[in-house]
Amino acid sequence: MTVFIALGSNMDDRMGHLRLAVNGLEAAGATIRGASPVYRSEALTLDPEEVQPDYLNAVLEIRTDRSPHDLLALAKRIEQDAGRDLSARRWSPRPLDIDLLVAGRAQISDDDLVVPHPRLAERRFVLQPWSDLAPNLVVPPPFDDTVSALLDRCPDAGSLTLDVRTWLPEFSA
Repeated sequence: MTVFIALGSNMDDRMGHLRLAVNGLEAAGATIRGASPVYRSEALTLDPEEVQPDYLNAVLEIRTDRSPHDLLALAKRIEQDAGRDLSARRWSPRPLDIDLLVAGRAQISDDDLVVPHPRLAERRFVLQPWSDLAPNLVVPPPFDDTVSALLDRCPDAGSLTLDVRTWLPEFSA
């Protein structure tokens, strides 16, 4: 199955954490088929007064035989390996965040996992790198549109900068 995964990091060695995610996925048998350029974005916070370091963000295309639930469990283990406290409050700084965006044409909505990711159309820091990688991919319902069309309609006005110093060239499409 082809899966698209969003990566983000805003603590410590941010690029090292993105690479840790790639290495962890590969070590677990996933094949990296492509990687977006890396972008820098402002952190989303619950409190507008809170200041956090900027995020580095990228999107991966992988091929895996794992189920979406198994892939989620793997992502959580990789996040913990990077030092993420999974009990920390929502939108707190994190060394690594791994989100499953889509898993083939699967539509899953249960207590543990929602795929396609329910907020993907609201996040320019996800849609821009994803559009660089797979602009014509049709995201399954409820979105049922291409990544580039979702980017064109994205309400997120946060700043996003291509970070040319932090590219994953060995995995780039």
